[in-house]
Amino acid sequence: MSEDSRPKIRRAEAADAAEIASIHMSSRAATMPYLPPQRRSHEQVTAWVEKVLLTSSRVWVAAEDTELLGYAALAADMLDHLYLRPLVRRQGIGTLLLDEVKRHSPDGLSLHVFQQNTDARAFYERHGFTTVRIGDGSDTMEKLPDMTLRWTPDVAG
Repeated sequence: MSEDSRPKIRRAEAADAAEIASIHMSSRAATMPYLPPQRRSHEQVTAWVEKVLLTSSRVWVAAEDTELLGYAALAADMLDHLYLRPLVRRQGIGTLLLDEVKRHSPDGLSLHVFQQNTDARAFYERHGFTTVRIGDGSDTMEKLPDMTLRWTPDVAG
């Protein structure tokens, strides 16, 4: 992907909420089939994006022209969300978003991932994350075993 053809990474705006909700819902359905079916409507997820996500996190989107391809949400040093449209996976867009989050995380960052989400685990491990905790799922809403991963910048440069 050449520099000119790469999606642009920018901060999310309130006007992006419905599209972020669509990405969130379609990505979870496509990449995590082990999750229970989505019970919330697109309108409810859009309201969550507007009222919770965009107000409690720093959110970036990957945009190509007027279409959003993915988003990442950072709350303090926790990467709470990184989702892509299913058809744009494995094209470097997740890396662009993660690199932006890392730039804003000089002391490092953590994230939670389901143990079953082997694609996400491999992605984060390729980007320098290591496992710091393995959980049995008792403290997750979905009650699925999870892991906490951590990335710390290379201070040697």
